[in-house]
Amino acid sequence: MKKLIYISIAMACCLSTGCMNDDWDTPTDPVTIGNNDITEDNIVSIAQLKSSNSTVVFSSTDTYTQFTEDIKIKGRVTGNDVGGNVYSEVAIDDGTGAILVCISEGGLFSYLPLGQEILISLKDLYIGGYGQQPEIGTPYVNKNERSYISRMNRMLWQQHFKLIGTPDPTKVIAEEFDKSKVKNENYLRANAGKLMTIKNVTFKKGDGTTTFAPEEEKDAGNSVNRGLKGIDDASLVVRTSTYADFAGDALPTTPVNLTGIFTRYKNTWQILLRTADDIQPADNPQQ
Repeated sequence: MKKLIYISIAMACCLSTGCMNDDWDTPTDPVTIGNNDITEDNIVSIAQLKSSNSTVVFSSTDTYTQFTEDIKIKGRVTGNDVGGNVYSEVAIDDGTGAILVCISEGGLFSYLPLGQEILISLKDLYIGGYGQQPEIGTPYVNKNERSYISRMNRMLWQQHFKLIGTPDPTKVIAEEFDKSKVKNENYLRANAGKLMTIKNVTFKKGDGTTTFAPEEEKDAGNSVNRGLKGIDDASLVVRTSTYADFAGDALPTTPVNLTGIFTRYKNTWQILLRTADDIQPADNPQQ
């Protein structure tokens, strides 16, 4: 009798496990990314957005303001965290301008790859300037009671964006940076946040040994700035996180073309290379 009871229990367990495996193999509730209820109306251009909030975005005191109206922007992802150097944010561009969207989440590249177009509902989010770099996010207050625009939490972000179509990286084209305008304030305002390429430049410390971002040289932002020959470091630097995949790579010793997200910190351009592939030999090298 006991043997029959044990057999019955075993069969019941097998049947129960089989049912659970069926459920695991065939999920009934697919995961939804973003908010598909957002509609494509009340869209403003990124250039218009920055212009109408210029007194906030370009303030020297890192101010911000909340969106109270139901407006939206639509743009294509030009930079993400795939290489570990663009941290907890994506850069988007709609052809009129670019802006950073700050999100407290890792692995953004998994659903926001290059060329993915997104629609963002701005109501209740914030826009501001961190070092006069235009950003969308939420306020943050640090231990010194300094308040500035920073990363929104993941759950809030999921409510405020919608994926449009499928990624098309062929539509992500870097604009050439005009070195003659490196100190031009209007050029800085119009292009900060854009994917750009600065051509035929050489690293000041490109000796074959010095690396992009050694741990012992990091600043308070866990990053290292590297200068380029012929350009004042106060005007432009290549900024690399110590967490970047290429942080330990040696700086190139020969002229290169550098592509990246050209951000600003006050009056200094900061080039954020996305991956090591953003470093290419110069077309017509000039030492």
